[in-house]
Amino acid sequence: MVHHSGYRNLFAFTVAAALAFANAATAQTTVKIGIGTQDTTTNTATTGVVIRQLRLLEKYLPKDGKYANIKFEFEWQNFTSGPPVTNGMMANKLQFGGMGDYPLVVNGFTFENNPESKSRLIAVAAYSLDGSGNGMVVHKDSPYYELSDLKGKLVSVPFGSAAHGMVLKAMQDRGWPADYFQLVSQSPEVGSTNLQEKKIDAHADFVPFAELLPFRGFARKIFDGVETNLPTWHGVVVRTDFAEKYPEVVVAYIKAIVAANEWLRADPQLAAEKIQEWTGINKEVVYIFLGPSGNMTTDPTIKPALIEAAATDVKVLQNLGRMKEFDTTKWVDDSYIRKAYAELKLDYDAQLKNTKNYEISGEDKFCKKPVTDPRKAGEIWVDGEKIEPYSSASCTLGAYAGLKAKGKKINVAYVFDTSRGIKLFADQAFFAVAADKSEIAPFLLKKDAEAYAAKIKGKVLGFDDALKSVVSGG
Repeated sequence: MVHHSGYRNLFAFTVAAALAFANAATAQTTVKIGIGTQDTTTNTATTGVVIRQLRLLEKYLPKDGKYANIKFEFEWQNFTSGPPVTNGMMANKLQFGGMGDYPLVVNGFTFENNPESKSRLIAVAAYSLDGSGNGMVVHKDSPYYELSDLKGKLVSVPFGSAAHGMVLKAMQDRGWPADYFQLVSQSPEVGSTNLQEKKIDAHADFVPFAELLPFRGFARKIFDGVETNLPTWHGVVVRTDFAEKYPEVVVAYIKAIVAANEWLRADPQLAAEKIQEWTGINKEVVYIFLGPSGNMTTDPTIKPALIEAAATDVKVLQNLGRMKEFDTTKWVDDSYIRKAYAELKLDYDAQLKNTKNYEISGEDKFCKKPVTDPRKAGEIWVDGEKIEPYSSASCTLGAYAGLKAKGKKINVAYVFDTSRGIKLFADQAFFAVAADKSEIAPFLLKKDAEAYAAKIKGKVLGFDDALKSVVSGG
């Protein structure tokens, strides 16, 4: 009998051991992932706030193999600019960070001397190949209309930002000395308040402030980064110690970016409304950047032109004595994004070569013809209705006047700068109008409108007068 009970005891012990082992195997390890975002910087929406709010990262996280027992916890931290994101990454509180081109190269450079980890660029958020997005604004009542008007004047910009780079590049392009402006460093919040209170003469800033402040009614844009012809962009960096340990998580993050882009483009109006809800940036401003034919192109692929621009950023920072040698090509790691694209059955190399944005299309209901040239088109957003496309600036103004006459509440109208192709708020534009009304050409800058008006023997009108001229036909 003893013999049997021995077996029973052994069997009971084995079962207990097996259960204990199974319990140990299912005991999960929790891994915290810190992600630094800039929610109010509209460019970073598809790499930050959209992923967070739609829980897209959770959807793509690996669940099997070595990940079966790992539970990931996300700590999303929101900042108003890039430098504090880098501080959080250096302290290893954040593993991922999203920011603009200048802060990104500073991030990469700062990590070069870190023995524990480097940082690598793994994806792009949004870009403008010609530098739109950064801009300089003055108070709406200001007598200044171009950069040269601001000689010796008090101009603020967040130092170390993409906008700071734009100002330095604009000055270098013109051969102006470093003291051409009285340049001071102010955050977007401080600069905006000071401009509103007329304590400064001008404020330069990154996305979305050069559009947001005019939209909010107290500023006028006098310079757009498009005039520097240097690409501007935002992207995502990761700590290499984390990426090497959990490469599948980095791949999942990039899949989430691709999904966020698809969501944005499927219904850009809804996306703009949701992003306003999540960030407080007006939907009309979000849409001017991220909507069709917008001033930014959302695309995660790491284009050589953007990395070349980053190398130019490095030179600007070196000229200021803020940086030593830094090789932007070695800082890029496209292995994760290539893997994400392959797993999603997307062609990375084809997308890498593609620099087209998605564009305005559809039927112009006012002039009763299709929109054929999106960068000569316009759009009107009537409150509570779908955004409607129009085939030209004059059709947009005509439709606007008609909707106004019907008592419709119009949130905003958009037109395009005739020479630069950037999207403008119609009520902020200068219009060169031919004497016979055969042509109405919108411009961001008064001097551009004046030059064009001289060419077509017309005159320059503000928005209200341009509207009247369309209605009266006179």
